[in-house]
Amino acid sequence: MGNKMKTHKGIKKRFRLSATGKAMHRQSGTSHLANGLTKKRRRNLRGTTSLDTCMEKSIQASLNGYSN
Repeated sequence: MGNKMKTHKGIKKRFRLSATGKAMHRQSGTSHLANGLTKKRRRNLRGTTSLDTCMEKSIQASLNGYSN
C-alpha cells in the first residue's frame, strides 16, 4: 500500500492554480502600513500575480492537484 501525499495547508491558503497550471498569489505589502506607499504602488499591488516559474513545480507538488 502506497501512502498518499497530503496537501500542504499553508500553501493551499496562500496559492491557487490557474487553469493553465500557473501558481497565482497575492502580492505582499498590502495588509497594513500601506499609506506610506505611493498611490501608484498601492494600485499596482492589487489583484493576484503568477509566481516565478522556478517555484511552480514545488508549489504544484505541495498542493497535490488541489487548489480552492
